[in-house]
Amino acid sequence: QAPLVESGGGLVQTGGSLRLSCAASRRPFSAYGWFRQAPGKGREFVAGMDNGTYGTTAYADFVKGRFTISRNNAKNTVSLQMESLKPEDTAVYYCAARTTNGVLDTESAYVYWGQGIQVTVSA
Repeated sequence: QAPLVESGGGLVQTGGSLRLSCAASRRPFSAYGWFRQAPGKGREFVAGMDNGTYGTTAYADFVKGRFTISRNNAKNTVSLQMESLKPEDTAVYYCAARTTNGVLDTESAYVYWGQGIQVTVSA
């Protein structure tokens, strides 16, 4: 079984909303992250959340105030609520998990990755 499986992507109009979910098959991970890769670009950090009591979060500047990362420990899932979507948010979004603590936006620290899910925002 894949360690991480994303769901919830799709096509939405500018200004619309989508919610991505990531189901983890093992527990516990130290932290979770969402990354994205747009056509012709490298993968970039979007949001991250650790598995501590207070759930420390981090966001890329370009999603602050629009995206929210959350977790459901009972269901072993992590979600990304995306609001006020823009065409430039179009990308393949990846869920990632790590077994070490540290800075949440460090891509190399994430050792488990989902298969990716397409999000397309039409103008």
